Amino acid sequence: MNNTPNNQKLPFRAPSARVTAALAAAMLGIGVAVGAAIGPAPTPSQADPSLPVLLQSLARVAAARASQARTAAVQPPAVTPEATPTRKRRRHAKASAGAEEATNAASAPATTETTKPDATKPAGTTKTTALAPVTHVWLIELAGTSFTQALAQATAAPYIDTQAIPAGTLLSGWSGLDASAFASETALLASSPPQLLDTIVQPPCPEGAAGASCATESGALTAADEFLKTTVPTITSTAPFRENGLIVVTFASVATATETGLPAGASTATLTATPPAGALLVSPFVGVGKKSSASFNPTSPKQSLEKLLPR
Repeated sequence: MNNTPNNQKLPFRAPSARVTAALAAAMLGIGVAVGAAIGPAPTPSQADPSLPVLLQSLARVAAARASQARTAAVQPPAVTPEATPTRKRRRHAKASAGAEEATNAASAPATTETTKPDATKPAGTTKTTALAPVTHVWLIELAGTSFTQALAQATAAPYIDTQAIPAGTLLSGWSGLDASAFASETALLASSPPQLLDTIVQPPCPEGAAGASCATESGALTAADEFLKTTVPTITSTAPFRENGLIVVTFASVATATETGLPAGASTATLTATPPAGALLVSPFVGVGKKSSASFNPTSPKQSLEKLLPR
């Protein structure tokens, strides 16, 4: 007879060893069966297939760093350049400046300057000169013989003797053709276009009684003197003359139409190569009150221009 009350619970009892073993065997069997039903298990793997490639990359990086470390270890230390002395630096600067000037001189464009020998320097040494920029030339041809004759009869030609010749350079040994050629070459060689050459011829003596006063030698000189006294101041007062002008005065044989057989009203002025008609140069670029023995070389006119018209 059980005396335990109905509402009192009995204590829990653990299963016996046999029961536990039986349960474990049953569970193992169930697991094997379930595994066989699912399929074969995957092949076990210890590492990712990309692992060897990663290891090779790491090995190459390590080798490169080791090589750089060895190169840095054997590289010599940097050398600090010594300061250049101030004196050497200044010499180098002067040499560089001289080289630059020589280069600029070699590359500079050609100018109108020419060279001529200098008598004060040893042979082989040249002096640089330049022609005056004459652009307008006036050639005045007087009726008469020469400047030598005018100077010999100063009372008949007072303007030529006291004003015209002192205002320029006289070349008494030139012929009338030399003076004309010099005027033409100056307009061509000493300037740039436009080059102008005006030829002014003294009117011949009138025919008949009106020309009786200039029919004699002294009368012809007086007529030439009066014509030059009027013409030269008219030219020298102009701006073209003051800036780039040259007057060349010489003597010629001036004849009327009757004397030469030309139509009425015509006249001629004949220049000859026989000296000494002479030439008088008046210009801002020539000497004042000078008498020159320089000759004119028509085959090389530039030499005469360089001597008489320096800048």
